[in-house]
Amino acid sequence: MPTYTPPLRDMQFVMHELLKVCDDFKAIPRHADIDAETIDAVLEQAGKFAAEVALPLNISGDQQGCTIDPKTHAVTAPKGFKEAYAQFVANGWPALSCDPEFGGQGLPLVVNQCLYEMLNSTNQAWTMYPGLTHGAYAALHAYGTDAQKQTYLHKMTSGEWTGTMCLTEPHCGTDLGLMRTKAEPQADGTYRITGNKIFISAGEHDMADNIVHLVLARITDAPAGIKGVSLFIVPKHLVNKDGSLGERNGIYCGGLEHKMGIHGNATCQIVLDGAVGTLVGEPNKGMNAMFVMMNAARLGVGNQSLGLTEVAYQNALAYAKDRLQMRSLSGVKAKDKPADPIIVHPDVRKMLLTARAYAEGGRALAIFCSVLLEKEHFHPDEKVRKDSGEMLSLLTPVVKAFLTDNGWEATSTCQQVFGGHGYIKEWGMEQFVRDARINMIYEGTNTIQSLDLLGRKVLGNNGATLKKFGKLIAALVEEEGVNEKMAEFINPIAYLGDKLSKLTAEIGFKGFQNPDEVGAAAVDYLRITGHLVFGYFWARMAQVALREIAAGNTDPFYQAKLQTARFYFAKLFPQTASLMLTVRSGARSLMDTEAVFA
Repeated sequence: MPTYTPPLRDMQFVMHELLKVCDDFKAIPRHADIDAETIDAVLEQAGKFAAEVALPLNISGDQQGCTIDPKTHAVTAPKGFKEAYAQFVANGWPALSCDPEFGGQGLPLVVNQCLYEMLNSTNQAWTMYPGLTHGAYAALHAYGTDAQKQTYLHKMTSGEWTGTMCLTEPHCGTDLGLMRTKAEPQADGTYRITGNKIFISAGEHDMADNIVHLVLARITDAPAGIKGVSLFIVPKHLVNKDGSLGERNGIYCGGLEHKMGIHGNATCQIVLDGAVGTLVGEPNKGMNAMFVMMNAARLGVGNQSLGLTEVAYQNALAYAKDRLQMRSLSGVKAKDKPADPIIVHPDVRKMLLTARAYAEGGRALAIFCSVLLEKEHFHPDEKVRKDSGEMLSLLTPVVKAFLTDNGWEATSTCQQVFGGHGYIKEWGMEQFVRDARINMIYEGTNTIQSLDLLGRKVLGNNGATLKKFGKLIAALVEEEGVNEKMAEFINPIAYLGDKLSKLTAEIGFKGFQNPDEVGAAAVDYLRITGHLVFGYFWARMAQVALREIAAGNTDPFYQAKLQTARFYFAKLFPQTASLMLTVRSGARSLMDTEAVFA
């Protein structure tokens, strides 16, 4: 069975030494009194819950999966899931960063970010049940009426009720303008909703008293396409005026999907048979509210792969230190043993360092984004709110796609470290790989994220927001440009920043003449951008480590951080050179291929 140690030291490093999050919080009235000690104490307990409660259910949940009663349509989660969730609720974890007006604890979102990273490391399938609720909560908090908020948010904050997002239909995935689910207005102001949804994570289960489904549907006579889509609250059980649960609504699970991974989460085919729903926001503008949930989900999916990268690395490292196989190419290292541990071999170290670099770089980016989200919503300065929102919008597809691509690579390479044992279930590594694979697909495939980044977030405003991120790099270059010890970290990001600006202009010019050029470049462009973003954070982490070492700090943590930074810039960052070549090769070799597909 896999083991897990919460990476609290690295979380503390990113929050308090790298980003100094509490300094940002001092400018936000609701968090002005928060301190590092409080954050660290909460996360220490969060790590215990993840390691002691969620982790032991991961392999058994994967083996058992969910079951459905074909007569009642009731879905039962794997053994132990319901009890673990009850403990999660009793301990107050769902309310961690929620609004105190609705019973939340009001802690900064960064605390929730770190909690969910640890939960994703230990049990992604279980974590999706409470995790999806946060997105539904955010959408209702932003767009719900006062009555809707009072009816639903208290129970969602406490965790007594969970939430879902119901978008996808059998004939359409991301192209939501094609959806057919209908909403018929009723005399009492409600709607009767009829249709079918698929791939609805946590769509039906026995872990909470009620499930608050946010459903996209088309009101009778609505305009065609995406401009005719509205959003509705469709609860599993109707809610009486006094807040008690009423009769069962006409929404149920028609079947469970049989999946490659995340077996412990109920991925449902949802049937709406005249279900009662209430409109969220304005008619035909449902995507405005749903994007709040979708963007939260995209950040959450990146966090899922971050968690899997971390736990896969930890277990592969432990195995590599213990497993004896052959002798080191440079001479015997373990003279008292019949063979050397495999960690002495260069390629094993490359695989381990790849996972570590992606985990620690991803953690820095994810925590940075959680602070941006906090500032976007709660900073008193309007300009700070606007700038933070723009930067977060730029980085969201990077978090979703780059971190999940990296998670797939990292879990696969960590499985490789185990050799044949990595292919055997009881070690747990093959489950990490299977679970990681979905993260590249849902909440908008990584190709869609790439198109969003290049087409909307970069070319859509002529690179203005990308230039703002470039200013962060420029400031670091100016600060450390004459420091010889920082040259190996500063020079690569300065060089790539300049090259990416020119590449962006080239793609924009070619795309104006042929839009397929943007489609051909997008995926590679996102990975180049991802490496630039990671390079910036790794340079800053190296900066902190070098300063601590120079000040006489002998904590090996800083040497390890510095060595990982050097590995990242030596072995991973240079991938951008080949990616630029493939971007510049254009669309012709892809689109001028009719004979191939005839």
